Amino acid sequence: MWRRIRTNRAFQLGAGTTFANYFKLVAHTTRFVIEPADIFDVIDEKMPVIVTFWHGQHFLTPFAMKPHHKAKVLISRHADAEINAIAAEKLGVGTIRGSGATSRHDFHRKGAVSATYEMLETLRRGTNVAMTADVPKIARKAGLGVVTIARYSGCPILPLAMATRNRITLKSWDRASLNLPFGPGAAVVGEPVHVPRDADDAQLAAARALVQERLEAVTARAEELVGRPGGKAR
Repeated sequence: MWRRIRTNRAFQLGAGTTFANYFKLVAHTTRFVIEPADIFDVIDEKMPVIVTFWHGQHFLTPFAMKPHHKAKVLISRHADAEINAIAAEKLGVGTIRGSGATSRHDFHRKGAVSATYEMLETLRRGTNVAMTADVPKIARKAGLGVVTIARYSGCPILPLAMATRNRITLKSWDRASLNLPFGPGAAVVGEPVHVPRDADDAQLAAARALVQERLEAVTARAEELVGRPGGKAR
């Protein structure tokens, strides 16, 4: 019964629209601190960029950029992700539907090659791409997907973390945060990660480790700014 409901198009549209409106409320009633303060100037100089963040911290990321920062976000083709895709589009973010990958071989085996090409074409046209860094179904372990896109596109990776003090941490594999309105929030961007176009396997592994390190750092800093060091669940 639940499967029939969640795959019903009318239900998906209604739920996606509701989520979008809810997160607009959260964003507009949260007192955000942005660090570094000149980050929008930095983004303007480096566009297009690949914005990456942990799965589960993604609900407020559409509000981390200015209206002129056009972006598309990678979202799974799985039916359960359809509501997220609808919500993103309602918030003015384009979507690229495709599977994640943990290695270069997975781009073909998991049918992610079309999404990869679409991300590269999106960047080539000057539009930013946003994608989670995690290995699929393994929370907060960066995979090779984002660094592979950076390698082939020549675009920098910007690690991003967003946090609110008022939130509920869900008991999901990605420890997703259901952000609540009326409280302090933080958006923290780390130093860009650059991947050479001729990067070999060792350089890709080093870039992946650097993405991991910088995402952990910005996440810790965002939690500190909202007064929740350690990110303990409410």
